[in-house]
Amino acid sequence: QVQLVESGGGLVQAGDSLRLSCAASGPTFSRYGMGWFRQAPGKEREFVAAINRSGASTYYADSVKGRFTISRDNGKNTVYLQMNSLEPEDTAVYYCAARQYYGLSVNEYEYHYWGQGTQVTVSS
Repeated sequence: QVQLVESGGGLVQAGDSLRLSCAASGPTFSRYGMGWFRQAPGKEREFVAAINRSGASTYYADSVKGRFTISRDNGKNTVYLQMNSLEPEDTAVYYCAARQYYGLSVNEYEYHYWGQGTQVTVSS
């Protein structure tokens, strides 16, 4: 089992950048594919980005492609989400998640472990 703790959220202005971090417990972090999801008020949770176990493959939602970058450091048991050119529409609670299977997934139901979330608010 892995425990996930997100950090790095906050209040920023449109056009600013933020880097979210997700620290994982346990010695087997490199066995998990990782993903970032977000949930805005009144909306369903949606996929943002995913990265495979080694970090060699990534995938992004169309809404963030070119602005967000997911990466991981298996030596530090941490996955990151670099968010640039933030827009008010990016305002949401951001969650990281881990899945035990090989490969990437955009489906939240294929992730086994979730963090508690970190709030990102982008003002116009």
